[in-house]
Amino acid sequence: MSEIKVLLADDHAIVMEGLEVILSASAEVEIVGSVFNGEEVLAFVKNNEVDLVVLDINMPVMDGITCAKQLKKAYPAIKIIILTMYAQKSFVEEIVKIGIDGCLLKSNTGKELLGAISMVMNGRPYYDQLKAFKSEDEVRQYKLSKREIDVIRLMAEGLTSSEIGERLFISELTVQTHRKNVMRKLDLNKGLQVVQFAKDNGLI
Repeated sequence: MSEIKVLLADDHAIVMEGLEVILSASAEVEIVGSVFNGEEVLAFVKNNEVDLVVLDINMPVMDGITCAKQLKKAYPAIKIIILTMYAQKSFVEEIVKIGIDGCLLKSNTGKELLGAISMVMNGRPYYDQLKAFKSEDEVRQYKLSKREIDVIRLMAEGLTSSEIGERLFISELTVQTHRKNVMRKLDLNKGLQVVQFAKDNGLI
């Protein structure tokens, strides 16, 4: 299996060095370059083979979001993971709309980053940290209750309705009712589709 060719983009040398140490420890990852702003990212991918770009959201010259937009337009096959210092709700919808493959806080860039790289390279988005960015209003747009989201989260763990009921201290029938309501609200007919939808939209 060939190594995943990763380009790092962050204007803080200390952060960059930390990322290099973390990723270099993995036999599955090859760091092909390190740059300091979005323009340098675009110049690098034009002349080099890159599978995935790890982007800081705040960089001089060209920020991570602007860079990600241009990358996805010109090089849709390249995966993108955004790093941010803060859980800024203002850019969550933008991240999803652009099609950025992953996002996590810089405070969680150890095993989480390696896990995120593995997931996005296998075609699955990594929005684990986005659930912390969501406001109640943003969750409400899907018309899902907190209890329904709790049920979806446990569905994602592979639990049966009976096991979910035991975990949430409710009856199995109540769990089944929640599942039916979720599928109706999201216009989906399979549990796996519900779980994938929730992951894709940062709900779990």
